[in-house]
Amino acid sequence: VQLVESGGGLVQEGGSLRLTCVASPPRFRRLRDYSVAWFRQGPGPATERKEREFVAGITPAAETTQYADSVKGRFTVSKDNRESTAWLQMNNLKPEDTGVYFCAADMLLTTNPEWFNSWGQGTQVTVSS
Repeated sequence: VQLVESGGGLVQEGGSLRLTCVASPPRFRRLRDYSVAWFRQGPGPATERKEREFVAGITPAAETTQYADSVKGRFTVSKDNRESTAWLQMNNLKPEDTGVYFCAADMLLTTNPEWFNSWGQGTQVTVSS
């Protein structure tokens, strides 16, 4: 499945952003069969996929969610299987949340980025202090 992220941007500390991840093309391989996870890559030179930090994830039927400790209580992951779309709502953003955010999909939800075979191109999130 191919994924396309959107919704990144520049926001002040304490602000909010909502990232969207859409499966493409929508008529094939809908997200209902996949767990979706969000990873981020910090500022600086591009790193290998295995160095991306797990942020949040959700299982195929959206029955279970998982979050990194650094974002618990501030970020919320969700998905709509009818629309083949997943979201990451980010509130009370901090400068350390700055980075490129990627969505990834695969059958099993895990915090290991090397497990995921489908990735989006990434969307930049910048939080100013």
